[in-house]
Amino acid sequence: MALKHLQPNTPAPDFTAVNENGETVSLADFRGRNLVLYFYPKDDTPGCTMQACSLRDNFDDLQALNATVLGVSPDDSQRHTKFIGKYNLPFSLLVDEDHAICEAYGVWGERNFMGKKFMGVHRSSFVIDGDGNLVAVDYDVKPKKTVAAALEALGG
Repeated sequence: MALKHLQPNTPAPDFTAVNENGETVSLADFRGRNLVLYFYPKDDTPGCTMQACSLRDNFDDLQALNATVLGVSPDDSQRHTKFIGKYNLPFSLLVDEDHAICEAYGVWGERNFMGKKFMGVHRSSFVIDGDGNLVAVDYDVKPKKTVAAALEALGG
């Protein structure tokens, strides 16, 4: 099954989920700010750690462009809390155990790892402007490329 791909210059799909602290977070909470929304398969795995730490290391640059960062994965809040603490991540991670946000953004689909096929998250990132519109869409992004693509989309 092919993934549904969103396009830039269209409204971002709305979402509401809880973060690592059990707080409800919605797309509307970021009106007036840019948002880097990134999707990753699993907390504390090599590629996901590389991606999160890259965003952490460039967080100040993103904030200078009026952007905040949110990560999304199917992991639960307890795993997110451990991951954030272990790597001192300055941003929240959303719980998407039912894959609703992943499906809305077209990042949940069949994956293949070491010859095994399974359903999972395709590492992707989206830059959303303060009006809730997609500025940049990057499917199957490499972990180290997330920040560069976001900074470019934000004009940094």
